[in-house]
Amino acid sequence: MTGRWHDGAGTTRPAPTVPPPEAADGLDVRAMADWLAGHREEIVADLLDLVGRESPSDDPGLLADLLAHLEDWVGRRLGAPEARTLHTAEGFGPVAVLDLPGHGDGRLVALCHYDTVFPAGTLEERPAALDGDRLTGPGVFDMKAGLVQCVWALRALDALGARRPPVRLVLNGDEEIGSLFSRPIIEEAAAGAAAVLVFEASVDGALKTARKGVGLFDVTVHGVESHAGLDPEAGASAVSGLAHVVAALDAGEDLNRGTSINVGVIRGGTRANVVAGHAAAGIDVRVSTRAEQDRVDELMRSLRAPDERVSVEVTGGWNRPVMERTAGVAAMYELARAVAAQMGVDLREQSVGGASDGNFVAALGLPVLDGLGAVGSGAHARHENASVTGMIERAAVAAGVVAAFG
Repeated sequence: MTGRWHDGAGTTRPAPTVPPPEAADGLDVRAMADWLAGHREEIVADLLDLVGRESPSDDPGLLADLLAHLEDWVGRRLGAPEARTLHTAEGFGPVAVLDLPGHGDGRLVALCHYDTVFPAGTLEERPAALDGDRLTGPGVFDMKAGLVQCVWALRALDALGARRPPVRLVLNGDEEIGSLFSRPIIEEAAAGAAAVLVFEASVDGALKTARKGVGLFDVTVHGVESHAGLDPEAGASAVSGLAHVVAALDAGEDLNRGTSINVGVIRGGTRANVVAGHAAAGIDVRVSTRAEQDRVDELMRSLRAPDERVSVEVTGGWNRPVMERTAGVAAMYELARAVAAQMGVDLREQSVGGASDGNFVAALGLPVLDGLGAVGSGAHARHENASVTGMIERAAVAAGVVAAFG
């Protein structure tokens, strides 16, 4: 894959070149998988240890504790990084950027988040556990298994003496709440990369080659209060105004184009006998293309209430841009598919409605491979789980993809 891309700083450069699928023919992927399988117990122990350390997105203290542990663990597994940058901000989990040495000038970037949606104390009810091939516990699927797979993939290459490029590992602590703090850090870290590997969980075992863009909007409606029985005409109902807004948003949804508009929260008014002076709604929007994103933007700007005394204010915006299946994304998938085929695995791809930090770097025009993480199910749910066999397989796939750039 060749062409041109923008690095996010206004500079246009030649697009990175992804090795063709044929590059997998020169790799001994089975040896990588066998080496990883020989370290199965250590891999499982590492994951159980991470899952056993809580890291809810809204607890900066616990997040900082886990990040310190992660950096120590990465050092023990892969050696000291050539460079390290720590980014902190009040109210957010810290972000560490670790530059791991390798051969050549073409750096890869690996994106991993270590925060989870589960509140502190969840482990008391659902501790990390192993039952046969099945690992369970809060955050095991999304995405601590992927983080472990990333590190062990690199360790396998180093142990086997395989040539690999430098890898920049980004450990993000606020992905589950939208990466509000980490987004510019991620974009800066990825600038100039040959490719970006995202170790988010797979979807039914498939890689994610397209993700929807996510918009989070709030609509606030201001009306005029009055007594609903004595003087109804003096009032202008914010609730009625919001009802018209909701109808317009419902009409704007187009599932055939991959666009969903969900009015998930509504609140307003004070009492049944008072014409409502205030109402509000929280809205989640998912789009599959930038054209649909533009259309939704226009819809949001057009929202009005039929009573001119009622005002409508829209705030919020796009939390993550669309990740489209570009030529670079397709080339990364074909490379990974060829690597997996060396183990007799038919690696599938899928478009999903959820977003990740991969959306940010894909929007910069970089080749992205997402969904390299756990094989399992139950993201954000009580039954979250990951397959140990899947971890070995996908770590070997990741190792092969990295080696193809070496």
